[in-house]
Amino acid sequence: MKAKFLRTASAGLSLAVILSGCDGLGKMVKKQKDISYTATPNPIEMIGDSVQFSVNGKFNPKLFAKKVTLTLTPVLVYTGGEKALKPVVLVGDKAKGSGQKISYTSGGSFGYTSEKFGFDKNMRNAYVELRGEGAVKSKTKKFDPVRLADGTLATSLLVRNDEKTIMAADAFQKTMPANQSANIYYLVNSSQVRPAELKSDEIKNLDKFIKDNISSPWYEFKDISVSAYASPDGEQSLNANLASDRAKTGSTALMNEFKQNKNKDITFGKDMAQYKTQTTAEDWEGFKSLMEQSSIADKELILRVLTMYSDLDQREKEIKNLSKTYTEVSDKILPKLRRAVLTLNVDKKSRNDDQLKALSTTTPDSLSLEELLYSANLTNDLNTKVSIYQNAEKRFGSDWRTSNNLGCALLMQNKLSEAGAAFKRAEKNASGALAVYNNLGIIEAKNGNRSAAMGLYKKAGSSAETKYNMGIINIQNGKYSEAVSDFGDYKSHNKALAQLLAGSPAGVNATVDASDEKDLAISSYLKAVAAARQANNSEVISNLKTAIGKDASLKAYAKDDAEFIKMRSNSEFTALIN
Repeated sequence: MKAKFLRTASAGLSLAVILSGCDGLGKMVKKQKDISYTATPNPIEMIGDSVQFSVNGKFNPKLFAKKVTLTLTPVLVYTGGEKALKPVVLVGDKAKGSGQKISYTSGGSFGYTSEKFGFDKNMRNAYVELRGEGAVKSKTKKFDPVRLADGTLATSLLVRNDEKTIMAADAFQKTMPANQSANIYYLVNSSQVRPAELKSDEIKNLDKFIKDNISSPWYEFKDISVSAYASPDGEQSLNANLASDRAKTGSTALMNEFKQNKNKDITFGKDMAQYKTQTTAEDWEGFKSLMEQSSIADKELILRVLTMYSDLDQREKEIKNLSKTYTEVSDKILPKLRRAVLTLNVDKKSRNDDQLKALSTTTPDSLSLEELLYSANLTNDLNTKVSIYQNAEKRFGSDWRTSNNLGCALLMQNKLSEAGAAFKRAEKNASGALAVYNNLGIIEAKNGNRSAAMGLYKKAGSSAETKYNMGIINIQNGKYSEAVSDFGDYKSHNKALAQLLAGSPAGVNATVDASDEKDLAISSYLKAVAAARQANNSEVISNLKTAIGKDASLKAYAKDDAEFIKMRSNSEFTALIN
């Protein structure tokens, strides 16, 4: 009995071994190197703050055992941690449970796309590892981890958050027209200046302006215009001569006013060469204007005559046919057309830049709004700018430009909260001024609210500044081609970065070199990245040397940068970053 039991027990053990060997799992583990895996992209890449990649695998025929369930889990391993992603489950022909079938006889392949996951800065120095576990019923075996991809490209982090504010323009003028005019009226068919005309209020005001300001340094007397007219009655040839004579007598009368100033140093207005005359033989335009303003009974009829007849003699004849009305026209309209208009062409000078610069900080209350807005542009000191705009807002707060420009100056000082409050005040008075929406968008962008920022930029229109700011957000959102379009002709580091990320590294150098940012360390670093993407090792080294020479922190940054994975075996590169 004992021998029989031993034989039976021995036979049972052998059967268990045979059954165990027939599940095929051990064979799969032994032949796991025959399984091919690829990850795309490699290195993986952060796009718009998140990472996603795909894995493809292929099994040769007679490799995937029929009863096996294989669970493959991609794991991102990085400095300080790791992240396991959703697994893919593969099943053999006779395996129980759900999963993607792989044939034992013919083999097969699978495709897998990871879920999107948030990027962490520590993931720059990372690798993707595929971990597998096979199972047949309760029996499991670990497969060797397979390294699929090295590093995480995060080149969009090189974007410069140098959003462009829009300052409101001042309307300051260094010289402003201060022209002065007066009329001399003549009797019918006369060019004689009557003494009473030189005592009119218009002439008195003109004379006072001359006496008060001819010696003033704030006024520049340039020249004198004399426009003489005849009324549209009588013969045209006679009227032409009459207008010409009135131009002469009007000029002489004004010149005599200037000559009353006995100061020999003042020569303006005392020489007939300074007078520019023009004449109008028949002042039909003046006639039309006075008729439109009048209350004459047949006003509309007379105005129609002007449009019906281009012949001037015919016009006059038709109007005179309205005998009763013409009498009123002769009394109320025509006398005002027999005139010479004397105009002093004068510019009033503003304070000069040095004066404005001094007054804006010592006695800002003495300056006008436009002078204050202009003065703020005369200094590069941010504290002074802020002070000037604060004074402007205090006195002229209803003008949105004061609050808007104060916000821009505060933003230059990185006072984000105060700048945002100033822009909000500007918005209340702006009546839809596009500049304010642009600047409010910058505040949202710097607070990390990209969606809100983009909404405000869209309201701000399509200025070069606003489009530039939209380009920054599109880089951050992974919309690289749109960013290139947004930057337009604006040559900058950010445009070069957008070109690189959109797949055009060859254009990076030209864009950087044409920009005002070509000497920045980060721009040289970007040129090194572009060179790496074009497998130009010498340019990588040259540009990295320049970048690190200007900013030593870029040495450590380059060491973890997946853009330079292929350079990590290059002795010059390793010497540079270590």
